[in-house]
Amino acid sequence: MNKVLARNKKAKHDYHIEEYFEAGIVLEGNEVKSIKQTRVSIKESFCQVRNNEVFIVGMHVTPYEYSNNFSKLDPTRTRKLLLNKVEIRKINSKITEKGYALIPLEVKEVKGLIKIDIGLGKGKKLYDKRQDLKEKDDRRNIERVLKERYN
Repeated sequence: MNKVLARNKKAKHDYHIEEYFEAGIVLEGNEVKSIKQTRVSIKESFCQVRNNEVFIVGMHVTPYEYSNNFSKLDPTRTRKLLLNKVEIRKINSKITEKGYALIPLEVKEVKGLIKIDIGLGKGKKLYDKRQDLKEKDDRRNIERVLKERYN
């Protein structure tokens, strides 16, 4: 059972996602408890490859309120993502191409572990975004008309 804890809704609006990867996250202290309470945000975050390691920058994890830990961690600190070498090489070769970005899509709980889905994609142009919104509105209108007709 996969439970989605946080989702980046604008990612699929702003990017054409071509490949998906599932990665673990290196967490410290009570961050796991806080994330399982859905006190995490990946709206303003992005991923980077440094020294053949992948990091997520700007992921906000609200400190666990019932913690007696006096060394409070920075909520938006950079966290390491756990991927295998083949995936990292593949990501790194694509990112060096022009226009590709590594975007966090959603944080989820899989069998008690915290995982993050990241996507490799190219940024959309303004006209692509408009086209997607038009298609979404058209689908919504068709569904509404069909619902009215059969009710």
